[in-house]
Amino acid sequence: MELRQLQYFVTVVDAGSFSRGAAVLHLAQPSLSRQIALLEEDLGQRLLVRTGRGVTPTEAGAALLVHARAMLDISRRARDELQEMDESPGGRIVVGMPPRVALDLSTPLVRRFRERFPRAVITVLEGLSVALRESMIAGQLDLALLFDPAASPQLAFQPLMREKLLLVAPPKSKLPPRVSLAALANYPMVLPSAPNAIRHLLDSVLGSRGIQLKVLAEVGAVRTAVALVQTGVGCTVLPESALGASGDELLPRAPIGPPSIWNALVLATPKARPGTRLTRGTAQLLQELDFRQR
Repeated sequence: MELRQLQYFVTVVDAGSFSRGAAVLHLAQPSLSRQIALLEEDLGQRLLVRTGRGVTPTEAGAALLVHARAMLDISRRARDELQEMDESPGGRIVVGMPPRVALDLSTPLVRRFRERFPRAVITVLEGLSVALRESMIAGQLDLALLFDPAASPQLAFQPLMREKLLLVAPPKSKLPPRVSLAALANYPMVLPSAPNAIRHLLDSVLGSRGIQLKVLAEVGAVRTAVALVQTGVGCTVLPESALGASGDELLPRAPIGPPSIWNALVLATPKARPGTRLTRGTAQLLQELDFRQR
């Protein structure tokens, strides 16, 4: 059983098929299949079952997957710790960000990362905060920026920015100076669909008060909700930082409350994995970014 074979096995499981796994690994599919077959022969267990949609791990494969991830993580940490002896550490770090954060912050982050760690590689993965939190717990991310994540014993959170949510209306709409929580029920809404951090926060605060919104449409991305508001379909609820694109300045907006509804952007780090010089340095870069500039 070789680490290389374990890496192949984990990649195939994560990709869901041999063809997609081969593409990720830049290998010919027959070569990848052969290596998995050798691993199964060595262990005397069938690890994967082919289905019409790809592959799924057997019971033995699921058991091996846990150990394989742990062994690969230990191997990677050993390699990273040795590389830290160099003044400019190498290696790879994976950072997760929500799409609207990545849109504005990926460029300054990657630029500063390249200046500080010229021998290392950074990967920025985009996803909803709920999915990124699960990826962090599964050990697939080194760091992540998350909106209002649920508490987890596996993760540590450092607050970076808090914002009040605003009611945002179509162009030329007349809004009062402030909109009460109860008054939100009077506005037709276009909202991000669950799972979404803003939607979860809004439903939690209003649901506990028995306030039901008039939702006309649900969409998968904040930018889509803003686009629909711009065309006059309805209103939405967002923080100020979500309104940075051209044309957004034409949208009337009003603060909500009292009480105000705040969302928070945090830096998430895993508690179980000791931070390497590369992860600590990248975390510092993330903390130095000017989130208010967005």
